[in-house]
Amino acid sequence: MQEHFQYLYEMLTQVQGYIYPNEIDLQWGLLIVLYPYITGLVAGAFILASLERVFNVKVLKPTYELALLTALAFLLVATMPLISHLGHPERFYEIMITPHADSAMAIFGFVYLWYLMVVLLLEIWFDYRREIVIWSRQEKGLKKWLYKILTLGVTDLSPRTLRWDEKIGYFVTVVGIPSAFLLHGYVGFIFGSVKANPWWSTVLMPVIFLFSAMVSGIALVLVIYMGVSYLRRKKIDMKALDTIAKYLFYILILDFTLEGLDQVHRIYEAEESFEILSLLVHGPLFLTFFIFQIFLGTIIPLVSLGILQLYKPGEMARRTIYFISSILVLFGIFFMRWNVVIGGQLFSKSFYGFTDYKIRLAGSEGLLWSMVWIILPFLILAFLLWLLPPWKKAEAKSI
Repeated sequence: MQEHFQYLYEMLTQVQGYIYPNEIDLQWGLLIVLYPYITGLVAGAFILASLERVFNVKVLKPTYELALLTALAFLLVATMPLISHLGHPERFYEIMITPHADSAMAIFGFVYLWYLMVVLLLEIWFDYRREIVIWSRQEKGLKKWLYKILTLGVTDLSPRTLRWDEKIGYFVTVVGIPSAFLLHGYVGFIFGSVKANPWWSTVLMPVIFLFSAMVSGIALVLVIYMGVSYLRRKKIDMKALDTIAKYLFYILILDFTLEGLDQVHRIYEAEESFEILSLLVHGPLFLTFFIFQIFLGTIIPLVSLGILQLYKPGEMARRTIYFISSILVLFGIFFMRWNVVIGGQLFSKSFYGFTDYKIRLAGSEGLLWSMVWIILPFLILAFLLWLLPPWKKAEAKSI
């Protein structure tokens, strides 16, 4: 009994003003912040890869396979925060066997399966099939058997077959672009369709989520490309790096413009919820919204990358600015997700009070468990780079 009253006391100390009893404890926490964040990284990395293959931006060739493998590594983990959040995670498969056309979350199961099995895995397989066959003949031990399995029994390396690989791979990439938009755009749709929450309910929410996903995915690939090149002690292709940074700058402008338009629209409408939302961003969300998301995550990268579009210092200076700007962008987009997911639950539906959210260190919703789902994609990516190294594709020769 004493523990129960202690829990109630701790909960009530989080309350400011007047809120409903069921609003004291937030239903969605850090894991639900990670879910749209990771899926956004997937969509952005894939879209960057499509620039080389579909839109013929050949200068991005050094990062094409790396972007695909990055998208796959993060996609394999994208659903895990959601599954970890479930009260019965062992029942996750039911979303696939009990479809509900009226449920946006249920539709996600099929979008995810389509994107993973039909789009991303097929594109990587057709892109690497020639090399996989060659490596299955050249390698020894564990790698040899893994490559033999990955060939799926298709070992024909005739010019006609290789041309078909290229054509089918190109078609899959074209299909994958709207699929990537759908994969992450629907996340914004879920939040934007909650009419009872004025912080979420805006038609711009899916578009904002989509452009922020592109920004974060491009920044991630830039950081990984620089990191992998450093670990391999290989010279960075500055033309590719400059081009990635240019696209990052342009899309960051669009993302910032859309978010600014959304805020201007809210200010102009000034609905009955305007006062509580104003108190929200100037109070509980001041640090994460104005400092972390806008100033550190948007303004500084925009100014830094913008200056580099006009003035080109030496390679070392550019690499440093690109790396720091990309880290800040990833930081800012994370807190954009935080401000949407957590911020949308901090104010009462009565518009007369706030609750609070404190991150726990341990537990199913804790910081340590969330860090597992952040670190795991990088470990998967390390395995994929060991198994399917992009830098060895050019060295593979037909027998």
